[in-house]
Amino acid sequence: MVSANPFFKYENSELPLGFEVPDVSMFGMLKIAAESQPDSLAYEYFGTKCTFGNLVKKIEEISGAYYALGVRKGDIVTIIMPNTPEAVISIYALNRIGAVANILHPLSAQEEIKNHINRVKSKVLLCVDICTEKISKIIDKTSVKKAIVASAGNSMPFVMKKLYALKCIKIFKYDKSDKRYLSWSEFAEKSRTVAEYSPKDGENREVAVILHSGGTTGTPKDIMLSNYNFNAFGIQAVLTLRDVKAGDKILAILPIFHGFGLGVCVHVSFCFGACSVLIPQFNAKKFAGILKKYKPTMLFGVPTLYDALLKAKGTDKIDFSFLKYAVSGGDTLPEKLENSVNEFLAAHNSSIKICEGYGMTEGLAALSLSVGENHKSRTIGKPLIGTEMCVVEPGTTNVLPAGEDGELCVSGPTVMIGYRNNPEETKNTLRVHADGKVWLHTGDMAAIDEGGFVHYKLRIKRMMITSGFNVYPTQIESVVEELDFVEKCVVVSVPHQYKKEVAKAYIVLKNGKEKSDETKEEIRAYCKKKLMHYSVPYKYEFVDLLPKTAYNKIDFMKLQKESAREAVC
Repeated sequence: MVSANPFFKYENSELPLGFEVPDVSMFGMLKIAAESQPDSLAYEYFGTKCTFGNLVKKIEEISGAYYALGVRKGDIVTIIMPNTPEAVISIYALNRIGAVANILHPLSAQEEIKNHINRVKSKVLLCVDICTEKISKIIDKTSVKKAIVASAGNSMPFVMKKLYALKCIKIFKYDKSDKRYLSWSEFAEKSRTVAEYSPKDGENREVAVILHSGGTTGTPKDIMLSNYNFNAFGIQAVLTLRDVKAGDKILAILPIFHGFGLGVCVHVSFCFGACSVLIPQFNAKKFAGILKKYKPTMLFGVPTLYDALLKAKGTDKIDFSFLKYAVSGGDTLPEKLENSVNEFLAAHNSSIKICEGYGMTEGLAALSLSVGENHKSRTIGKPLIGTEMCVVEPGTTNVLPAGEDGELCVSGPTVMIGYRNNPEETKNTLRVHADGKVWLHTGDMAAIDEGGFVHYKLRIKRMMITSGFNVYPTQIESVVEELDFVEKCVVVSVPHQYKKEVAKAYIVLKNGKEKSDETKEEIRAYCKKKLMHYSVPYKYEFVDLLPKTAYNKIDFMKLQKESAREAVC
């Protein structure tokens, strides 16, 4: 019989946060969970299974291998990996010896990788084999002394591993005689016994992981997150989703280079004592098979994941009674999609409804969630236990009353340490308010109603002003996407000689709809019915695909730069 979650004991309503955060590392937190259910599954990867007890042993072994390469407390090791056991084990192994994991997107351009490595001065690198061609071209221009090469096939079952190796043999492009490179197996063989780093006297607030902003301003930022941040978030999740038990499963499709992926799908999963089903690459065609095979208790994803759920071949034949939670985050959940997902779940034997959360990497992951007694459709719910939110007049620290739109600010235990080597941006983002608390200024517009529910509006930087009127792109996008023949709409501003800015809509049509002037007029007429006259888009352009950032979000900046050249007289 599985025991109750060990982290419930840290709940204490008399404390300011409502709970106590143990003074341990991320690895220490994992060990607490492992001690209560050593034989429960910690992760599953293409059928390969690992219990909590064995995971701890693997982490101890690999921490000794990193130590043998000279990695010490405070050293920053760069990890460029998809969601694989080697990546997860490495993050906790580095944490076990007090080192820092700097996690990058495997599809990052080689110059971007070079700049990231040199900014943090990594001497050791772990990369997936498909990145080796890029690494081989830049390694001489970086601080890297050792590059560990792992494969997505390393932990696959034997037959699958062999097939994967044959498929990818032509893309492993590096000089294997170069002593700087080590295969994962060669690296693991270097392991030696090494003592565990145990933070004390506030040391758990030192940096443990570095993640990276999506660069919506065009300037990449290195976000420093601590053991305290991750462990506080783990307890918040345990106390919020109280019916999650050891043995439950989380589908880890969200990538570990993102706070949502690492924070929720890995660390929180371990704090639940749940099994993290590691998926290195999302494939819509295989989505139904994955859901049918693993029957995840919890599904966390961006809105496009739920769109894929509705469209994927075979999902209509699945009984979804296994789902306890379906959470959408990372982007605004359109009302039409929310309704469609809820109808789909109800029709497939599920008693739950999709709930929307809000978060940002600067706050680790989720900061609020519309779930349970804090559920309210078309809101992002209420802040997680221990987290506070307020709305201020943009550009100030002046708190606005309930119901008024302003910049959303967050204070709580998961707020980042700051941006590494960027004190100016840190000062602009983390500000002390009149109450003496440090508040994270999110750059998002929101309103908090009388009941404490948070209504997300938009990114402040996406707001445009037309003839003195505020125009909100997300509002226009929602209206256009109400049309049955519209797949996706993104709105940006175009310079205007007299009105300052006007709206331009980039539109992806569904198959079969003609890209014609008649279609544009149909959309314009619908907008005129639904929007104030100054919000109706001035220009329309049909596109087959919308550009994405490295973090798989719509690249608004790219579209904005394109539209800036289309000044209207």
